[in-house]
Amino acid sequence: MIDQIHETVRDRYAESALQVLNLGESASCCGEACCTDASAGPDLYSALEREELPNAALMASLGCGNPIAVADLHPGERVLDLGSGGGIDVLLSARRVGPSGRAFGLDMTDEMLTLARRNAAEAGAKNVEFLKGQIEAIPLPAESIDVVISNCVVNLAADKASVFREIARVLRPGGRIGISDIVAEDTLSADQRAERGSYVGCIAGALSFGEFEMGLRDAGLTDVSVTPTHSVADGMHSAIIRATKPASA
Repeated sequence: MIDQIHETVRDRYAESALQVLNLGESASCCGEACCTDASAGPDLYSALEREELPNAALMASLGCGNPIAVADLHPGERVLDLGSGGGIDVLLSARRVGPSGRAFGLDMTDEMLTLARRNAAEAGAKNVEFLKGQIEAIPLPAESIDVVISNCVVNLAADKASVFREIARVLRPGGRIGISDIVAEDTLSADQRAERGSYVGCIAGALSFGEFEMGLRDAGLTDVSVTPTHSVADGMHSAIIRATKPASA
């Protein structure tokens, strides 16, 4: 089941990357309620942020929020974007952490990594690095990252408990997360979520508010908050998720 989810997600987002790489077209988003109108993609970024980026990075933006707006990045920090896609959040992060910092992007899709590296080269970003891998097994050392961000990706993960453990592992003590994701109301069962959209549509795999909070706490993170921003389907919301790794960890 896990391998099947990985392949389904990989195929879907490879197709989106190829739309930009080969056709010069904006990537079609999740294709369902979470990605309609201004509820997803580049419209969630300010005009100033969009001006900082290559057009292809904007065309490949598939997220449901703007984690940069809540991550409160500082010069010199090391940032990791889980499921970095075309690199929009990595490039924005790189500008905010400056030459003394570093921004990493992790993606399992070769086509997205090709697009992201092309966008980084076009932007002249020197303090970025794109890694291939799954977010359930982050290819970085323990306690090497100050901030973990993610934009509508945790809901796509096949093993979310592993994602949370890996986030806690790579964060330095005192490190934090700023994530945008799709979250279900606690009253919705897994079957009811599936009725509202597919896994690759960012809906069926979404955790509930309580499940997201518990998963992060079980991984050892504190100061957990899951705050809805806007509705994307009946009982489903885009949300901002924050948490911190204890300084004494």
